[in-house]
Amino acid sequence: MNQLTDQVIIVTGASRGIGAAAAIALAESGAKLCLSSRSAAACSGVLEEIKNAGGDAFAASCDVSDFAAVEKMVDETLDRYGRIDALINNAGIIDPIGAIATSNPADWAKNISVNLVGVYHGTRAVLPHFLDQKSGVIINISSGAAHGPMEGWSAYCSGKAGVYMMTRATALEAGEKGVRVYGFAPGVVDTEMQVAIRASGINAVSQIPRENLASAADPAKAIAWLCTEEARDLAGQELTIRDEALRKRIGLAV
Repeated sequence: MNQLTDQVIIVTGASRGIGAAAAIALAESGAKLCLSSRSAAACSGVLEEIKNAGGDAFAASCDVSDFAAVEKMVDETLDRYGRIDALINNAGIIDPIGAIATSNPADWAKNISVNLVGVYHGTRAVLPHFLDQKSGVIINISSGAAHGPMEGWSAYCSGKAGVYMMTRATALEAGEKGVRVYGFAPGVVDTEMQVAIRASGINAVSQIPRENLASAADPAKAIAWLCTEEARDLAGQELTIRDEALRKRIGLAV
């Protein structure tokens, strides 16, 4: 059922993993998409799949740690479609993995610039439009790492903890003005990020066999569902794919 017909949605980090799967699920629900990645060319496979299925999308180069680049991507989307209805703040990195005592300060700061500041940049760029139209959805991809420290992941955990608070702050400021904000933790999914995690050999997550990792299909379906009116009562919350009640509402196996 095309519950998102003609909705215009931006997905950051759309070239692969959860972002790519979410973009395809959103297109299948009728949405028009801006596929954002550091390189627009990296989104070519996802873009082709969406277009071959009759969807409407375009790719935009955007480094989310650069606010000018984010503004440009948002303006390109507005120029093309005339409005924006949702933003999926999905772009993220795991590196650097390693002990704080031997970490590279520049690499640590880069992680925060992408994982936390990038979420702020996306939110800051779309929020004035959402407030003007008195509607809009922001989904910030969260993690269990936001609430529990993991050895070797000081930057990633700190960034995701900040995203949790960014979700709450945005909901506090904009939730009563028509803007729905969600945090969403997709679980441990088989993505390129997990390749780096397994290679590090640090902490329990790196020891999970690849065959035990989840597919991106369920988180993608959940993200698309959160963009629909059916999820309105959950706005302002941080949600997890592991919640059985949520899975039932979305139609996922429990």
